[in-house]
Amino acid sequence: MSEIIALTACLTPLLSRTSLHHLQVVVLALLSMNGRVTMLGLSRWAEAGGSYRTLQRWFSSGMDWGSLLWAVVQGHLLDPQGEYVLAGDEVVVSKAGKQTHGLGRFYSSIAQRPIPGLSFFALSLVDVRQRRAYPLSVQQRLPVTTRQRVTPAPKRGRGRPKGSKNHAKAAPVLSPELTLLETMLRTLLKRMGTLRVKHLVLDGFFGNYPATWMTRACGLHLISKLRYNAALYLPTDSTD
Repeated sequence: MSEIIALTACLTPLLSRTSLHHLQVVVLALLSMNGRVTMLGLSRWAEAGGSYRTLQRWFSSGMDWGSLLWAVVQGHLLDPQGEYVLAGDEVVVSKAGKQTHGLGRFYSSIAQRPIPGLSFFALSLVDVRQRRAYPLSVQQRLPVTTRQRVTPAPKRGRGRPKGSKNHAKAAPVLSPELTLLETMLRTLLKRMGTLRVKHLVLDGFFGNYPATWMTRACGLHLISKLRYNAALYLPTDSTD
């Protein structure tokens, strides 16, 4: 246990002495306890200085968890000569009740349907050579309460309108998911500084033009797969 506590020394510039001590108490209790992890369970397994009220105040205090995660990865896990990519995914946790912040109905891939719960989007740094992922940023996605009515575009006949010219695609309107992801990406890339990452890995839900445009705007290349309804065309052969 003492070896694990020694690893938290890299957080000294980011936390006060009291907050760092409480973090060490939580880490020891988390590694010692069994069963479901709750604040009450942590307080029962914690040593001196880990009462329920103390842990409640500590968890409610504002801390930059993204900077803490990056400090641990940079200090103990990062290889300057390694090859890294960023990977993102959404996690939906079922949750009952009505008072939890951000509670709504989100699609769960496990249940194959929307369920009441909480949604979180996470970005991790993946070590390609060691095949390990290190979470660096986690943000809660809030449910969309109001839907804007979209006015359908007027229909036109088949074929290209006479006199029309080629033009570049306009910047797309980003969805709430892409807006959140873009904010997380820009913050994380600024935090990583000299560590250059070129690729972002996302699942097939983001295999579309708006996600590609957002990824390129952040200076990255998107690795994903096309959606099931994507229209594919073979490249034209100039010899024909």
